[in-house]
Amino acid sequence: MGDIVHFKRPKPSETHKGKSLCQHGHHKWEAAGRTPFDVKQGKLVTRYICVRCGAIQSEAR
Repeated sequence: MGDIVHFKRPKPSETHKGKSLCQHGHHKWEAAGRTPFDVKQGKLVTRYICVRCGAIQSEAR
């Protein structure tokens, strides 16, 4: 038997679920895998990625 194909379009509430929090500045940050070293500042740089929208934030320690 073949795969089942759904022809129903997803609702707008399903496609935009969880993104309204990010629009108002409430991101869900998770640390990215590797932490590069910034030679000019002499510090480790931690990159955070939002799980919901994919925004990137950097922080030097």
